Amino acid sequence: MSGFSVERSTTIDAQPQHVHAFVNDFHRWIEWSPWEDVDPDLQRSFAGPDQGVGAQYSWSGNRKAGAGKMEIVGSTPERIDVTLDFLKPFKSPGNQVHFDFVPEGNGTRVVWRIESEFSGLMKVMGRFMNMEKMIGPDLEKGLRQLEAAAEKS
Repeated sequence: MSGFSVERSTTIDAQPQHVHAFVNDFHRWIEWSPWEDVDPDLQRSFAGPDQGVGAQYSWSGNRKAGAGKMEIVGSTPERIDVTLDFLKPFKSPGNQVHFDFVPEGNGTRVVWRIESEFSGLMKVMGRFMNMEKMIGPDLEKGLRQLEAAAEKS
C-alpha cells in the first residue's frame, strides 16, 4: 500500500456558500471539526489571511491531539483544498484534504476526502493500519457537526 484515500459525504440543508464559509475559515473549524474536542487545552495559532488561500492553522496538544499544521491552497465556491502536515505523534507531511460543495435541491452535498502517499516510516506502518477505519469515523463525526453548525445559523 503506497497511500490512502478516505472519503465521506453528506447533504446539508443550507446553501453552498453558507456551508463553504465554515470550511474556508479555520477560525470556524472550532465549531465543527471532529478533532477540536480531543484536548481541552489545545493550543491553536493562525497565520496568513483570515480565510481562503494562504490561511494557515497550527495546533499542538496532548498525545491524542498531537501537533500539525494546515494551509488552504485552493478555494473556489465549489471546492476547498488543504495541505495537512502532521508533526506529532509522528511526521506525515503532504496529506491532501478536499471539500467539494455541490448544490443539491435546496441544500448542499459536501464531500470530504483525505488522501496521502506514504513515505518513510509511514510506508511500513501503512501496511498494518486500516486508514478507512481510523479516519472514516472522524470524517463522519465532522460532517454531522458541520451539518449541525451550518443548519443552526
